[in-house]
Parts: sequence; structure tokens; C-alpha cells
Amino acid sequence: MKQLQKGSSKLLNAWAFYDWANSVYTLTIASSIFPIFYAALFSSKDELVPAFGLEFKQTVLIEVVTAFTFLVVAFSSPILSGIADYVGNKKNFMKFFCYVGGLGCIGLYFFDVSPEMIHWSILFYFMGLIGYWGSLVFYNSYLPDIAYPEQQDSISAKGFSMGYVGSVLLLVLNLAMVMYPEWFGFDIGTTQESKDAASFEAMKISFITVGLWWILFSQYSFYWLPKGVSSGHKITKAVVFNGLKELKQVWNELKLDLRLKRYLVAFFVFSMAVQTIMLMAVYFGEREIAWETDSQKTFGLIVSILIIQLLAIIGAVLTSRASSKYGNIKTLIVINFIWMSLCVVAFFMTEPFEFYVTAAFVGLVMGGIQALARSTYSKFLPETEDTTSYFSFFDVAEKIGIVIGMGIFAIVDQVSSMRYAILFLFVFFLIGIILLYRVPKENSEN
Repeated sequence: MKQLQKGSSKLLNAWAFYDWANSVYTLTIASSIFPIFYAALFSSKDELVPAFGLEFKQTVLIEVVTAFTFLVVAFSSPILSGIADYVGNKKNFMKFFCYVGGLGCIGLYFFDVSPEMIHWSILFYFMGLIGYWGSLVFYNSYLPDIAYPEQQDSISAKGFSMGYVGSVLLLVLNLAMVMYPEWFGFDIGTTQESKDAASFEAMKISFITVGLWWILFSQYSFYWLPKGVSSGHKITKAVVFNGLKELKQVWNELKLDLRLKRYLVAFFVFSMAVQTIMLMAVYFGEREIAWETDSQKTFGLIVSILIIQLLAIIGAVLTSRASSKYGNIKTLIVINFIWMSLCVVAFFMTEPFEFYVTAAFVGLVMGGIQALARSTYSKFLPETEDTTSYFSFFDVAEKIGIVIGMGIFAIVDQVSSMRYAILFLFVFFLIGIILLYRVPKENSEN
């Protein structure tokens, strides 16, 4: 196979196409069908879940498992990225996490909260989550390798946009399966109970479609993305700790790069809140919004996710244009102001219409902040061939932030409610804005 040149349209599109492949996980599993399916497993909202010898609120169990998964990713990614740099084959590591995640999604078909299945169920959830986020550190590290600085904002936005389009297409299919199971050969019987059972089975089948979509469509990206610079080295025990050494080296270099250091601190804070909201938004809608019926709730939650995804496409493009005109940091500050306002709005909203309107604003700023945060970091990097280590550091900062954010969210949720947990995230956006104001326009030494 002929290796494509850096900056070529085919290579850029192949990279962006992985967003098309893996974004179905974030939409169907993390954001829409799975939270609804998970809530349907319980007879009441107050039912506790026994796991690991403790009893958790339903949402708190997911929050704890999610935080633990990100903790694992945070500590394992620098080790694995160090091995990838040493061996010179980051693509194989990206493939590994992709397949683990895809198989985890398929395994969610068997998810159940019964005592004999709860830990297996958590394992499948863990596999999907760690597969998605584990593959991203290697995927993101390709950006400066395949695109020139002036291309990175637009191709980063294109990747997110492709992900939104692909995931929406599959979600529409999954939505049709859940709402009209008889169209797909499910036996709906003659009672509401039998139709509900058919819809429940359709949700489980949708998890299989996500795993297959992710694995199959990623093959195009894997075919064209470069393997990496092969060193011919073999993995030894010493190599295992190379990633941690490289992480320390990146930290030492950051001390001399004021702009990159301050931006990374700001990103750490506001990403903590953004990712927590994105992971828990549908659980919030399921528990805190006054839906009239279960059918309205299922339809309403999925429609709100579709609104978010469709407007995220527009948001990513608008943000890319705004950053070109006003600069990345100024644009990020405005987006953080909007996120901060949404936290306050969410605390007071109770009606479905309010949830839809809020979802629309979330969509506009969700795509923008993700794409711009990634490309801004890439543009601020110093001249280096060791992009994997820098993006590993970026990834670790993001994951540790999520662990802290989800941990705080879980504690507040357990002792009070999700409303106060959402409101508490206001603080992180405020601090993020203050820190973004401190990022200098030009690079300088500390």
C-alpha cells in the first residue's frame, strides 16, 4: 500500500472517518439508548443497586464505574503510548482499543442488574468505555502527523461533524427499532406489556449494531493511516515505563512553555465539566424531567439527543469560522460562558420543552468546544516528532479531570440530587474562563 503524503485530502478524510466509526458509541451507548435501557431495568427510581458489596443509587453506580474507567485510561495511556512510540506502531494500539470497545458494546446485549450478572454487565460497560477513550489518545495524536497547522482546525471540525452525521444515521435506525419494533420483525403481541418487551429487546439489539458499525467502518481509517516510524525495537520491561518517563519529560518542557502550560490547565478545568455533563445529560433528563408517560420519555430523550447531534454539526463549523476570525482562546471563552449559563438553566428546568431548548444550546457548544479544544492544543505544540507523548499528556489531563468531575458529581448526587450536581459544575466553567484569560497570545518562556 502506498503511504499518503501529509496534508493530502485522502489521508485527512481517512483520519476524520474514524470519528464516523466511533462516534456511534458516544451517541447510542453513552448518551441515549443505554441510559433509557438502564432505567428500564428497575421497578422504581428509588431502587438501589447492589454491587461490589455496597448499595448505590442507580445513576451513582454508572458515575462510579465511569470515573474508575477514566482513571484506568489515565494511568494506562501514557504507558501504552510510550510503547507505541518505542515500537513505532501506534495504529495497532488504536486497533486494539477499537476492538475491545466494539466487543464491549456487543456484550451489552447481556447487560442485567441481577446479582449474578451485575459484575459481568459492568465489565461490558467498562470495555466499551475504555475502548472508546483508549483509542482516542492514539487517534488524536495523528492530527499533527497528517495535517499541517493551517489544516488542523478545519479537519478537526470535519472529524467531529462526520461523527455526528454517522452517529445520527445509526441512531435514527435504532430509534425506529425501539419505537416501531414490528417494522423489524419483533413480535409486539396484543398488549402494551408485550410491545414494551419488544422495544426493550430492540434496545439490546441496538448495542450490537453499535459494536459492528464501530469495528467495520474503522477499517477504512486503519487502511490509510500510517503505521508510524518503525524502530525495529522489541518490547522489554524497561520500555513499559518509557511512557511515564516521556510524560515527565513533557511536563518539564511545559514548564518552559507558558502559553501551552496555561492553556492545558484551563482545558483541564473546563473539560472536567463539559465531559461530565455530556456523560450524564440523558440520565439527568430521565430522572429530573416531568415526562407524562414512559413512551414520551423514551421518544423525548432520543429526540433531544438528535437535536444535540444535528446542531453540533453546525456548532463545530461555526466555531471553526469564529476561531479563524477572533482567535481560538477568545472563542473558547465565549463558549465557556454559554456552558456556565446552561448549568444554571438546567438546575431550574422541569418540563420537556425546556429540556429540548437546553439540548439545542448544548448541541451548538458541544461540537465547538470539543473540536476547538483539540485543535488549539495541537497548534500550541512545539516543533516535535513525538506528538504521541504530548497528546498522551493531553489525554491524561482530560481523563483525570473527568475522574474528578464524575467523582464530585457522584458524591453530590448520592447525598442530594443530580440538579445540585449539575449546578456545582458552574464553578469549573467560571474558573476555566478565568484561566483562559491568562493564556498569552504569543508563546514565551516562564
